[in-house]
Amino acid sequence: MEGCFYIFIWLMGVIICGIVLILYKKEYLSKYYWYLYWIGFGLGILWELPLSIANELHICCGYPYPASIFIIPTPIQGPLAVFVIVTTHSLWDGGLFLLCVLFVHLLCKKPCFEGFKWKELGVLILVGQISELIVELTSTFSEGWEFYIGPGVWYNMALFQFNNKNITLLPQLIWLAAPIVFYFIALKLNTKIGTKSIPTPIGN
Repeated sequence: MEGCFYIFIWLMGVIICGIVLILYKKEYLSKYYWYLYWIGFGLGILWELPLSIANELHICCGYPYPASIFIIPTPIQGPLAVFVIVTTHSLWDGGLFLLCVLFVHLLCKKPCFEGFKWKELGVLILVGQISELIVELTSTFSEGWEFYIGPGVWYNMALFQFNNKNITLLPQLIWLAAPIVFYFIALKLNTKIGTKSIPTPIGN
């Protein structure tokens, strides 16, 4: 059935948010990590929204340069599609940021996020890059979306092809810059509320 991949992705965004909420309510995540999830969500909106608007302008108004191409059309179109895609993809982004945080705790010397450390930042960037690459590979393999390259799009270029589709530079650049911004926000937040505002296994 066409469009199943998109529905799965959208539902998973909601499920990820639900899991984070349950972990927070059960006090397996502290307020600090709960806030970090929503900071990641907010950062995700910063690129999900303009990319989705660019796509919608191309579909509805003939704007010449879409951000990405839906290989199989999405099940919904118009403003509702923008709202659903931006919201659910940003919920995913929040989860990916928390995944990066988890690897910082697994790989770096504790306490974490209590002062600038190159290794912590490096882990955030590395896990972010790998996660984003997996997302793009999964999308092109599942006939979901492919980032657009072509005349007039100077800011993006193909890195390699997978499943006869382009894996491009733009999303990797986003997930190079975003973890840096996220890290400095996480450090600042830690000075205000602390990582253990509620006892939590992830902070041990």
